[in-house]
Parts: sequence; structure tokens; C-alpha cells
Amino acid sequence: MNRESRNYSRFFLPRTGVYLCSMVLLSIVITLLNWRVAIPAYVLALVLIFHNHLINNHRRKELSKYIENLNFNISTASKDTMLNFPMPLTVLELDGTIIWYNSLFRSIFENHQVLAESVASLADSLKSDGTLKVEENISRQLSINGRDYHVLGNYVKTDTLKSQGGYILLLYYIEQTELTAIKTRYIDEKAITAIIVIDNYDDLMQSMEDPMRPQMLAEIDRKMVQWFSFTSGILKKFERDKYILVFEHKYLKSLEECRFEILDQVKEISIGNRIPVTLSIGLGLNVGTFADNFQAAANGIDIALGRGGDQVVIKNGQNYSFYGGKTRELEKRTKVKARVIAHALRDLIDNSSSVVIMGHENSDIDCFGASLGFFRMSRNRDRQAFIIRNQINPTVTVFADKVDRDPEYKGVFISNNEAAGKIDENTLLVIVDTHRASFTEFPELVAMASRVVVVDHHRRGTDFIQDAVLNYQETYASSTCELVAEILQYIDEKPRLKQIEVEALYAGILVDTRNFTLKAGVRTFEAASFLKRQGVDIIAVRQMMQDDMQTYRFISDIVRSAEIVNGNIAISICPSATGNPFVISAKAADELLDLQGIMASFVLCEVGEGIVNISGRSMGDMNVQVILEKLGGGGHLTGAGAQIPGVGLESAKEKLKYAIIEYIDSSKKD
Repeated sequence: MNRESRNYSRFFLPRTGVYLCSMVLLSIVITLLNWRVAIPAYVLALVLIFHNHLINNHRRKELSKYIENLNFNISTASKDTMLNFPMPLTVLELDGTIIWYNSLFRSIFENHQVLAESVASLADSLKSDGTLKVEENISRQLSINGRDYHVLGNYVKTDTLKSQGGYILLLYYIEQTELTAIKTRYIDEKAITAIIVIDNYDDLMQSMEDPMRPQMLAEIDRKMVQWFSFTSGILKKFERDKYILVFEHKYLKSLEECRFEILDQVKEISIGNRIPVTLSIGLGLNVGTFADNFQAAANGIDIALGRGGDQVVIKNGQNYSFYGGKTRELEKRTKVKARVIAHALRDLIDNSSSVVIMGHENSDIDCFGASLGFFRMSRNRDRQAFIIRNQINPTVTVFADKVDRDPEYKGVFISNNEAAGKIDENTLLVIVDTHRASFTEFPELVAMASRVVVVDHHRRGTDFIQDAVLNYQETYASSTCELVAEILQYIDEKPRLKQIEVEALYAGILVDTRNFTLKAGVRTFEAASFLKRQGVDIIAVRQMMQDDMQTYRFISDIVRSAEIVNGNIAISICPSATGNPFVISAKAADELLDLQGIMASFVLCEVGEGIVNISGRSMGDMNVQVILEKLGGGGHLTGAGAQIPGVGLESAKEKLKYAIIEYIDSSKKD
């Protein structure tokens, strides 16, 4: 029981009334027995009632006086507390008008003008839709005259401001200047780990005469030291083509504002080299320990090299940032890596009970041909092989029908459920023409398999399959079929391929190079030459890939209705009534590149309920992969795609235009 309750009990005792009532009742009983004897009882009861009345009046007066004194003391204490509050304090109306502030708040400001401006700014910062709203509490960070404050506030009910809903606002200012400075210093001094790789080191050295090589490496070192010197960080070479950088976080913003100009500076080096120097840089920060940051930087290098090199990849926590990546991939003339990959793959197949081959959704001819190549590769090693096939691109229908008529392929093509039943610890899962688990026919199968091989030619995205036992991803290659054709030459001395397998591999190269006009390097023609020696019928392949008249008309209509953006980018929409919009939009995008002055083309089409597909193509001067990555897609520099769910064609077109504008603005900065 608190003090007020005890005082109340002292003044008003419920037992007094009970006693008096009991006496009156007893007096009545006595009256019935003997009225003379009851007279003294009545007199005594009247005296007691009168006395109780006097006592109660006296106690009520004392209680009123006590409550008045208590209210006065509380009011005095409240006023004294507000006047002598040990931190700045203000009282505001809900419209932001200051009613009162204490001396500590006034001492924050140098003059009345600053006070008025700062208070107005403070009031505005607390408004969400033009007025202050009554909430449980307020907590904001403010900077006043170069000092940082944490502002806390609460609403107080009052009867004097009816127009403000009967509320006023009390704000308390807790200075946190030193804490903010410590926090800023902590962030600024955090160590960032970076790795730099000369990504074309071998080709660069081979393109130079021996006496010039040391001078080239010295010039590269000089450029990097000069670029990095302002950070006062550490730059050390730990391999012939790799450097490690450690510097403070506060310098990262300057490097980003300059768009990592070292990428362009090293390209200017000309000391007898026939190819330009290109660097790839990976940075890791806010991932965890120093070891975690270093691993993040190493992963960034893998992504940068997987995207073609000549770029910077920053992993900040779980987020990625990219700079550069505008250079065409340089073809690697040496086939050493292809031979090493082939030997490693042969060992993996020989040590497997079976091989399951899986490509991306809506399998195209490059994916289909590569799958057949791996099927033959496995069968030649006397291993069972299966290909997951749920849905294929209509352009593959002719090849798929021809395969289905061959008795040797009976039972080879399986569904997702059948594939899940065949996976065990000794099964080898081969993924072709994609490196993203989410893009595959059966994404859950990737997690089921203990051994995964990835063979792809697309630029690497951030969500690549990281636990693959073998990853052969070469962005210089025209197609996955080109990579598979090379592996076939090394995995067996005398590879044996069936006619349909050779034709599918050749068709995959033919489509992805647009009849050997895009990304067709020396090794592309060598792969085609190998397939020719295996008996490919070029005329037969061309006939299987011919379009009918209706398809050609659809493509012509899409090309004719194209909108030209920025003078050299064509954007068009494939009508919903088109028979095979996915195929026709891709072919229309290729056709748009044949128009004079067009450097990139994009064609949009609806491929499902509320799903818009975008096919992007370029001549190489514009990176369509970077553009479509902003919309959740991917691919490589000259060909990419994206699918946007939950939007219409016009909305998707606007999103695409914004992505193109962002890319152009970024290219101007670079």
C-alpha cells in the first residue's frame, strides 16, 4: 500500500458507520423491551453521530490541504526539473511552433537566426505529411552547428491547446558528437582486402619479345603503385600475375568516384605488346574476418574473370557492385586448359556410376547440342548417361524429333522425378550452357548431387554454382558447343560421334555466332573443322534451321515496328498472337542488328501469364549483359536475355529503357 492509500484509510474508516448503525439497532431493540432504559442509548448514539460528523469534516479539510500541497510540490518539482534539466529541452506545439526551451538548448546556437532556422528544420524533419502526428515516442538523429544529437521526444496531454488536439511535444537532446566521431573513425579505418590479377598475363607475355617482358611488368607495377599511393595502403605481388591490396575504407569512395581508372591506365601501356594489358580486381569488405574478406575478394576475382575480365567486382556484405567490363573478351589461343579440363572430366566420368546431364530452362540448340555431346562422351567411356528434358525451344524440335527416332536414345531423356531417383553419391551431374542453379531445368537437383560439373560460355553472375568439382566457364567461347567440341578431341584419341550429335553441335555454334559473324575466333573455326571431319552435313543443318513463311513475316513486322533509342539502339515488341514468341523475338533481335547504325537491339515478348521475356543482342560495343542484369537476366556481351514477371509489355519496355539510360550514363563516367 502506498502513502496516499494509507492517508486515505486514516481519514475514512468504514468500521465507524458499522458501529453507529449497530448502536441504533440495539437502541431500537431495547426500546421494544423497555423504552425508559433506551433513552440513554439514544442520547449516546446522537452524541457519537455528532462527534463522528465533526471528526470527518476536520479530516476532509486536512486531506484537501494535503492534496493541494502535494500538487503544488509536484508542480514546483516539474518546473524546477524543466528549468534545471541536465540536457537541452524544448516544448513544441504539433505545428512545430516552439513554446519554451531551456538555457542548455539556447546555448547550442550562436545567434537567434540560427536558432530559428534550426528549429524550423527540426520541426520539418519530424513531419511525415505536413503535420506532426501523435506517436508513442520519437527518436531521430540530428546535426546542429556541426554537433550530432540523438533527439528523443514524447507527447503530453494538455487542456490549454484545443486547436492542437490537446497535445504538446517535449524533445530531449542527447549529444553524441564523440560517439559519432568514433563510429565514423571505426568505419573509415576498417581494412578492405583486394586482389588484382593481370587476367591476360600469358597472352601478353607471348605477344612480346623476351627483353621487353621485364620492362612491361615494371611499367605495370609503376602504374599500380602510382594509382594506389594516395591510400597509404599495402600493395604486394604474391604471384607472377597477382597482387594483394590492403587499405582503409575511407579511400574506397575516391576509387569508386574515379571508376577505378587503373583499368584504363594500364591499357595505355605500349612497350612492344600487341595486345592491351587488362586487369581484374576483386574487393571484399563487411563480410566478416580478414580471412572472410580475403575469400570474398578471391570470389570477386572469379566472377570478374568469369565475366570476361577487365573489371572490378566489389562484394560488400551480400551485395555486389561492378565497374568496367566494357572490353570484348580476348580469345585464348592456347588449348592447354581445354586439355586439362578434358583429362579431369574423363577421370570424373570413369569414377562415376552414371552421368546426368542438365541444361537451362527452355533448352535451345546450344544447350541441346552440348547435352548430346556429353551423352556421347559418357557412352564412349562405357557409362550410363541421361539427359533431363522437360521443355525445349521450338527451334530444337527438328533435332529432338530426329533424336527420338533413333533407338539408341530410348530412355535417355528423363523427367525431373526420374532424375531425382537416379542421383546418388556416385552420380556425376553435368550442367551445360548455364552456371546458375536457378536457371536450370531442375534447380533442386543441384543440391542433391554431391559432384557437379559446370560447362558454360556466359559471363558469370553473382549467383553462380560455387560447389562444383569442375567449372569450365570460358566467356571468349562462342558457344557451349564449341567448348564441348574441344573437350571431345582430348577426352578420347578417336572420338566416335553419331551424325545427329555432330549436327546439333555444329548448329549450336552456327546459331550463337550468327553464321560465324559474332564471337567467331580461331578456336571457333577449329571446332567447326573438327565437326566437319566428323561428317557434319552443313546443308542438312541449314535446312533443319530454316524458317517458314509465317515466321519470316512475323520477324519482318517486328523489325518494321522497332523504336530507335539514343540513335543506335532498337527496341521492339513481339505481338502476343505470334506462334512462337520466344524464338521469333530472338531471331528478330538478330535481324535488327543488320540495320545500318544499330549497335544493340532488344525485343520483348510475353512467354507466360504475366511474364515478359527480353532478348538482347549487340555488335560488341555495347554490353547487353550488363543492361539485362539490371532486370534480373544475364548472358554475355553480345547476347543476353531476361524475364520479368508480373508486368505488361509496355511496363517492361519502360524498365528496359531506364536500364539502358543507367548503362549509358555509367559508360560516360567510365
